[in-house]
Amino acid sequence: MTVSDQDRDILARTLWGEARGESLAGQIAVAWTIRNRVNDGKDKSWWGEGYAGVCQAKYQFSCWNKTDPNFAYLSGAKQIPFRELAQARLAGDQVIDGKVLDPIGGATHYYAIAMKTPPAWAAKAKQTLKLGGHVFFKDVP
Repeated sequence: MTVSDQDRDILARTLWGEARGESLAGQIAVAWTIRNRVNDGKDKSWWGEGYAGVCQAKYQFSCWNKTDPNFAYLSGAKQIPFRELAQARLAGDQVIDGKVLDPIGGATHYYAIAMKTPPAWAAKAKQTLKLGGHVFFKDVP
């Protein structure tokens, strides 16, 4: 699969929007969630196609919702701090380029521990990892 500069940029911005307070390892874990969706054989109309398509698919990553406070940064209306975006780019590039193994055991979903109520889908899914502020899952019904 060919990965464009736009795919890399959208992935980095998504990592910033979803996991900017995480360590490099935490951002790599979130990036692997996205990669697992890109490579999943499920219906592309739900996941999206390619990295940009998956990141920006409706209902997938809330940071891309126009009402989300992160959206102004992700869309380029406001500037993301250089060091924060650089770390997100590093995490995304390492995952896209296959330089790090999947630490989340094939997970396609995660949620932030800070959520007051876990999403309903988490109750029937298999937890694969808890890292930083996120819990990762696979086999989500």
